[in-house]
Amino acid sequence: MKKPKLHKPFAMIREFQLADWFTLANAVCGTGAIFSMLTYLQTNDVRHVYFASGMVFVALVFDVLDGRIARWRQKNSIMGRELDSLADIISFGVAPAVIGYGCGMQGLYDRIVLTCFVACGVSRLARYNVTAEALSGDGNKVKYFEGTPIPTSLLLVILLCWAASQGAVHDSLWFGRVVIAGFTLHPLVLVFALSGSLMVSRIRFPKL
Repeated sequence: MKKPKLHKPFAMIREFQLADWFTLANAVCGTGAIFSMLTYLQTNDVRHVYFASGMVFVALVFDVLDGRIARWRQKNSIMGRELDSLADIISFGVAPAVIGYGCGMQGLYDRIVLTCFVACGVSRLARYNVTAEALSGDGNKVKYFEGTPIPTSLLLVILLCWAASQGAVHDSLWFGRVVIAGFTLHPLVLVFALSGSLMVSRIRFPKL
């Protein structure tokens, strides 16, 4: 009678391709950005906003490299694509939203907008995953995106980093705040609403 085959520890990790490690580095950077903002909320040391913003930028570098490495080695996989989407939602969805919250977008309406922004990012990635084959046409490479790619949220991070460097955080956020039905909205949070709306739009953007 054959003994059941036991799975060795870390067997799944050994199956990772080189590009997958860069994708994981993307996720690690996004998580680091979130932790940096949590530290900022504890210490109020603006340097942690800079650290968080820098981590999102580094995440973008890894995000670009993992795709290039996968094409170079000609080793694309469904697992790699799913891993990439999960890493992207951390680094370019959750992390920018947490940076926005940490910088002062903490009113009820702000939180609703930030949550919707993350939901739009998740939806954008899911739609891309199920339509990537159709969008690639006769070739293996996607020729255009429908909706802005989620890494464009780096522009929001740069904006908030700039605001933090000018002291425009919390009560000093640009454009102030408005109170509607007893709840607070910081108009600056609407840039997240715009970004999320563009991500789930049907507007075509050529892939460079």
